[in-house]
Amino acid sequence: MPFVSRRAPLVLASEVREELKRLSSSRTESRSTVERAGMLMAYADGQSVSAIAREFGTNRPKVERCVAKALEFGAKAALKDLPRPGKPRDITPEARAWLVAVACRRPVDVGYPEETWTTRRLATHARTHGPQEGHPSLRRLNRGTVSKILRAQPVRPHKIRYYLERRDPEFDRKMAEVLCVYREVALLREKADGTEKKMVAILSYDEKPGIQAIENTARDLPPVPGKHPTRGRDYEYRRHGTVSLLAGIDLLSGKVWAQVQNRHRSKEFVEFLKLLDGKYPAAMTLRIILDNHSAHISRETRAYLSTRPGRFEFTFTPKHGSWLNLIESFFAKLTRTFLRGMRVRSKQELVDRMLRFLDELNDDPVVFRWTYKLEEPAQVHAAV
Repeated sequence: MPFVSRRAPLVLASEVREELKRLSSSRTESRSTVERAGMLMAYADGQSVSAIAREFGTNRPKVERCVAKALEFGAKAALKDLPRPGKPRDITPEARAWLVAVACRRPVDVGYPEETWTTRRLATHARTHGPQEGHPSLRRLNRGTVSKILRAQPVRPHKIRYYLERRDPEFDRKMAEVLCVYREVALLREKADGTEKKMVAILSYDEKPGIQAIENTARDLPPVPGKHPTRGRDYEYRRHGTVSLLAGIDLLSGKVWAQVQNRHRSKEFVEFLKLLDGKYPAAMTLRIILDNHSAHISRETRAYLSTRPGRFEFTFTPKHGSWLNLIESFFAKLTRTFLRGMRVRSKQELVDRMLRFLDELNDDPVVFRWTYKLEEPAQVHAAV
């Protein structure tokens, strides 16, 4: 007597059959989806489970599970894996919250020498102290689980991200004053006749201290094809001291006025002001954007300014607001294109090369422009 299956037949609606037919020949769907679609169509056409298993090169239980899901939940539901309950969580929500709270504290505050947590240290601490705090589920906690718990949180207490606190209560007012100066620069550039330019010069000034005069102890090796494609340089070097660059950019012409000094005290700043005083006609007002360095407001500086009444007007950037000073963009470009990798035989050679570089810049000056909107973050770019 032939075997008669007691399993119910699978009846497919026409639209479901068309969908299964499309999926069974698809080249973009997953392999499991294509295979299950073919199994369901074969079973709906009356083939036995054994025949389907042989046709698809698999075993009977796999086909039986697919057919059983289709009979219980529908053909479309059988194409995907059903959600599984999984292993129940051993670590309670209260224990997870306690672990995150501990991670939000510094290790040194709970008796360890470290400043920041590692997952290993945090797991060890949780295994030791968690059960004492009423969380026995942390008794076997490992560092991998610690990582998973911390990744699932909206905070990253085990990491540090630096920021700068606003310590100037008048930050917004001072920023607005600086931006107003930049707006005035833009208006002066727009004037075709240039008559007002002759009455005022606007400069951005700052110092770049600590420029090192470094000499190689061994000569550089040139690139050699097939051996080392870059220049070779020995790690050892000797220092010849440092210098400070005092520089101001004329925001209307792009001209760079600079001095290279051993230090950047009030004495050197006054010397720079005298340099500017000699470069511009006596009738002009020199407006300078600068930071709050002590040399800029010292008694010696004020004494010199009193001898030149109306000649200089200072606009100070807010404390920790150096990004508002355009000269910083020039210093960044100078470091990136000229000072990086600099090697000299003496400090005087460094001074000479810097002054020669600045002279070449002034042969074809670059006008730095400030693109700003008071309602949006300010941006800096240079344009010729």
